[in-house]
Amino acid sequence: MASGRLADEIRLKLGELSPAERKVGRVMLAGYPAPGFETIATIAERAAVSAPTVLRFVGRLGFRGYPDFQAALRDELEERSASPLALYESATLTRSDEADANEPLLTSGSRLFAAALTRSLAELPLHDLDRATQLLADPKRRIILAGGRFTHLLAQYLGLHLMQLRNDVAFLPDRDVERTAALAALTRRDVLVVFDYRRYEDDKVAMAQLLREQGGKVVLFTDTWLSPVTAHAEVVLPSQVTSPSPYDSLVPTMAVIETVVASVIVSLGEAAHQRLRQGEDIAQRIGLV
Repeated sequence: MASGRLADEIRLKLGELSPAERKVGRVMLAGYPAPGFETIATIAERAAVSAPTVLRFVGRLGFRGYPDFQAALRDELEERSASPLALYESATLTRSDEADANEPLLTSGSRLFAAALTRSLAELPLHDLDRATQLLADPKRRIILAGGRFTHLLAQYLGLHLMQLRNDVAFLPDRDVERTAALAALTRRDVLVVFDYRRYEDDKVAMAQLLREQGGKVVLFTDTWLSPVTAHAEVVLPSQVTSPSPYDSLVPTMAVIETVVASVIVSLGEAAHQRLRQGEDIAQRIGLV
């Protein structure tokens, strides 16, 4: 199994597992990654299955045994917490040993971005894409978007598109008092769209948990290591982050966002058309176009 993809692999395989094995998978994902470091007996008890079922589960993931599964999880945790500095130092050491160390940047960038983009879209869970579309196109729901250090730009990008297509779309405020008030006002009709990538931010987990407790829904955009917000999310849309630099690439995430926007437009149909027309008319009247 490719490193950094254990949680994503579990999600993708849920539909192929037996009912008992699926229970193990859901226990693993519910508090990911902590359950993976518990004993076989503990996992079996929490999932209400037998110990051999847990072993069959890890075997279905391609591991020879539970110790191999836990070793892979430890490796993944190191990758999940990697900083740009750690990635820079690792990449420098790797390049010094590679025959293609002198590969032109445009060539390596083209290769890496194309592969990451293709893989992200090919592995996008169709069920999650459909559910994200249903939630974001539902006129009875209010949409609130929240991003991170860099991904607030992507939250704004998605939010500005949605504002052109439907009502009740807003960004989570930055200032503490306003943010607290917005979170206190969450209800079961709200959808919180969260962008959270490795070196995950604790406040995103707290926000998602708050909304889930109110009966609302969470749509998560994340990397293939899966943010801890996954435990509270109705929808998880992971993307590859491979890049020629020490920084994780958000290029594949942008493609996933635009795929979601296209799907919402199709779902809204004529309502989206009329909303765009109305927006264009107003923009012309106030001299914006």
